Amino acid sequence: MTDKRYKRILLKISGEALLGEQEFGIDYKPVEFIANEIKKVHEMGVEIAVVVGGGNIFRGMKNSTKLGMDRASGDYVGMLATVMNAITLQSALKNTDVPCRVQSAISMNQITEPYIRFRAQRHLEKKRVVIFAAGTGNPFFTTDTASALRASEINAQIMLMAKNGVDGVYTDDPNVNKDAKKLENIDYDEIIKNDLKVMDRSACDLCQQNNIPIIVFDFKKENAIKNIILGEKIGTYVGKQQ
Repeated sequence: MTDKRYKRILLKISGEALLGEQEFGIDYKPVEFIANEIKKVHEMGVEIAVVVGGGNIFRGMKNSTKLGMDRASGDYVGMLATVMNAITLQSALKNTDVPCRVQSAISMNQITEPYIRFRAQRHLEKKRVVIFAAGTGNPFFTTDTASALRASEINAQIMLMAKNGVDGVYTDDPNVNKDAKKLENIDYDEIIKNDLKVMDRSACDLCQQNNIPIIVFDFKKENAIKNIILGEKIGTYVGKQQ
């Protein structure tokens, strides 16, 4: 088999990636596409953990304000949205014959396993995809931070941040500023120093502390995850220079 650069990864998918052409909810087309992309990597023998956001259903900070909810309550509703997305993705993976488990940071024993680190690691060793739902289980933390936390706990070699239509980190918003330049490599500190809107500061700090590199890439490009695993330079590499 072709040599793999990474044997255990954590894939972060935004909830918005599941929208497709819709303004709200879940579109089966992107879910099916993501499942097939994960399947290709799974067939290579890579151990895969996934964190999926919930912004396609409910965004804690934004929606809670509109509804007159306090921030903590809004964040909990957002966590429930991630569980819905996780179960949907699990079903799509099972339809492609990829074994998968959902572990939730909030107890929902009828539909998910509780998050237990050693059990998650055992699933990965048995080549089961593990989807981590409900963020960290605490309000005031985003799924970016949950991704960095879980990546650290399972000893992932890299965190892949799948963006919706953006193929890396830019000096400015490329959708607004045509002169924005794509950065091929960037250090963790530069993200914080230049206030680049890539991920939460706490997520960046966690990855830096645990020496977990991050690759920011466009999930819509077919075979992107597979090619990253094979060592191809795709998107933006965040971390110590390769």
